[in-house]
Amino acid sequence: MGQDDPRRTVPRTDRLLALPAVAAARGRLSEQVIRGVVAQHQDEVRQGRLPAESIEAAIERELEARRPSTIRPVLNATGVIVHTNLGRAPLSAAAIEAIERAARYADVELDLRSGKRGSRGRGAVDALLEACPAAEAALVVNNGAAALLLAVTALSGEAEIVVSRGELIEIGAGFRLPELMQVFGSRLREVGATNRTHPADYARVLGDATGCVLKVHPSNFTISGFTSGVDIAQLRRLLDEHAAADRRIPLFVDLGSGLLEPDPTLPDEPDLAGALRAGADVVIASGDKLLGGPQAGLLLGRRDAIERLAKHPLARAVRADKLALAAIEATLRGPGTPVGDALHADPARLRERALALATRLGAPVVPHDGRVGGGGAPGHRLPGWAIELPEDYAGRLRLGEPAVLARVHDGRCLVDLRCIPEASDDLLLNALLAAASP
Repeated sequence: MGQDDPRRTVPRTDRLLALPAVAAARGRLSEQVIRGVVAQHQDEVRQGRLPAESIEAAIERELEARRPSTIRPVLNATGVIVHTNLGRAPLSAAAIEAIERAARYADVELDLRSGKRGSRGRGAVDALLEACPAAEAALVVNNGAAALLLAVTALSGEAEIVVSRGELIEIGAGFRLPELMQVFGSRLREVGATNRTHPADYARVLGDATGCVLKVHPSNFTISGFTSGVDIAQLRRLLDEHAAADRRIPLFVDLGSGLLEPDPTLPDEPDLAGALRAGADVVIASGDKLLGGPQAGLLLGRRDAIERLAKHPLARAVRADKLALAAIEATLRGPGTPVGDALHADPARLRERALALATRLGAPVVPHDGRVGGGGAPGHRLPGWAIELPEDYAGRLRLGEPAVLARVHDGRCLVDLRCIPEASDDLLLNALLAAASP
């Protein structure tokens, strides 16, 4: 090893670990992470890529930038409300507070009055039933796919699941409902065609081998033209006609998006209460879509059906954790959600806000339609406005602080304020000004 070899200049580990910046970092980072940062920079010195005299400053910068979690908050300027890549629904202030309260020891399964074991998630269930009186009982699991899997497994067993071919959809990341339902040996009985299914198609296959009938709302696409389907009320009448004296054929309805009651902003989006009133035994939805809550699978319906689901062994494997239960309850009992605010945003006010920011940038404001996203109300447009910027702004905004995700379309970077709280407009302006001067 020669005198000029950079390996001779590598500072001692104990000296670097005694730096004030390292001591300060121990309040938020593990010792393993800190030692990893120190070792990484020592290796850079050893390889001659970092001068030895710069290592302390480099370690300080790295530790200041490090956080225990790599997930970064993002300002959603796409106009897509339930953005899957951004974690779907942003939680309400009430839900965030509930998660903080539940994050420590909490009475998740304890009756504090008696000191005995309590009913898990009772508050979330009660809140769901208050919000949807058409349901006799409710159950919360960890996501929508788990809710569907539990329902068909527990109530159909190895019997046939009758479903229309036009409803055998593929959800995100390539997961297909037929494959999901067959995980535990369920047998599908497909009826009808991709674009047209009639009551007679169902009637031909109903019998002793039928475990249940599943109706799936194709929430992430639309089929138009020469089409027909069988609605929930028609299916209920048909199933009642074919029911045996001692056996009711269950009707499951997977609505996906989680709209509790009809919303005039989304006139074609089905709701849970309407599906139950029309005759569904169990309706299934996600908590992190139009409900505006955390990731969860919601099952509401007849008491006997929900109790069977809750007692099935699979229910234990897919149950929701305490944070989701706390957030669901607070979402329903709190004053409002960011999803609701974005969905019902006033286009005129969106334009005013966009103009105020665009004036500072010397940029135009153009009409821009928002979307529900997350498989909700496909094709439905939400009129709004966006700041139009050159396309190269998009990358600088994503990598800025805070990170801003805009929409890139036709060679333009479009900044839509629909999903950005008005209180964050100054934060967004600072990000835009920084992107203008890279």
